Amino acid sequence: KCVVRIPTCHDKPGITHVVQFTHQEDTQISIALPTVHEVDLFRCFCPVFFHIQMLWELVLLGEPVVVMAPSPSESSETVLALVSCISPLKYCSDFRPYFTIHDSEFKEYTTRTQAPPSVILGVTNPFFAKTLQHWPHIVRIGEIKLPGEVPKQVKVKKLKNLKTLDSKPGVYTSYKPYLNRDEEIIKQLQKGVQQKRPAEAQSVILRRYFLELTQSFIIPLERYVASLMPLQKSISPWKSPPHLRQFSQENFMKTLEKAGPQLTSGLKGDWIGLYRHFLKSPNFNGWFRTRQKEMTQKLEALHLEALCNEDLLFWSQKHTEVEIVDLVLKLKNKLFQADREHLPMKPDTMEKLQMHIDAIILALPDDLQDILLKTGTT
Repeated sequence: KCVVRIPTCHDKPGITHVVQFTHQEDTQISIALPTVHEVDLFRCFCPVFFHIQMLWELVLLGEPVVVMAPSPSESSETVLALVSCISPLKYCSDFRPYFTIHDSEFKEYTTRTQAPPSVILGVTNPFFAKTLQHWPHIVRIGEIKLPGEVPKQVKVKKLKNLKTLDSKPGVYTSYKPYLNRDEEIIKQLQKGVQQKRPAEAQSVILRRYFLELTQSFIIPLERYVASLMPLQKSISPWKSPPHLRQFSQENFMKTLEKAGPQLTSGLKGDWIGLYRHFLKSPNFNGWFRTRQKEMTQKLEALHLEALCNEDLLFWSQKHTEVEIVDLVLKLKNKLFQADREHLPMKPDTMEKLQMHIDAIILALPDDLQDILLKTGTT
């Protein structure tokens, strides 16, 4: 018997969840898939691996990218490899591992009257070499196979040179990367080819490289956003939870001088320009919305814990029945919200709050008790 846990859309990228076992015998065989995008990175990027860092930037910034490949499987694998290269950051734009002329967005994506949207397309039809020629970044993949010799240096090609799907493999773009190329990772992978290092090991090296690069980029943002959280002492049980402070691009940029990516990465280049571009991208928008939601939920949880530490029964003895009923209804609603949104609270907070509610209701006249016990939540 094999237990498999497939990741859901609610999982955080980069986190492997532990499979929960119900029976002793279940522990014998178990598989926890860390991601549904797990592909052989090195094999996918091999035809263009001199440009892996530029491709990482294009994906990070949510730029429109077309992958032209000879088969649906190669097109799909390459698109999924691109999407996964910014992990643990979640890619928040659309991506189509295998896009065809029959897809409903065909006209929208091939029109030249508007700029291409933030999407990564994988295509195989030679017709696309002409109809998608106006897209700013095109990755041409030949037949994917592991090299028997060290790949030679390949220059970035100009878009006007892309005439047909038979054009040579390479990256066709006029994009100039913000960061200087990391020669170390290129040498490391080339050495692996020379020494016939297994493809799996090459992929592990490449995945770790992407992970460290993304983390170096995102840590300064995580640190700044954490500073927007109000202090715990500002949370009062008798007032609404305080709001997060506004994200200020300029204030964030000021933090980079002392606490920027240079603390964890030796890469030189225009990091500031890369951040400015990223802050306008769908990936930043999605990441920041997730962080906002998490921190707002944390504030709600801390507010509930502050309420639990109050003597609510003593408070109710000093207030009118109207005020008490209003408090009970608000507390019931907060309990319902906490349960529905799985707020990050201490385990006994919900029970304590329910006991407070029950104690307050029991101290009220019988007619009010009946109404409040029957009243649900909205």
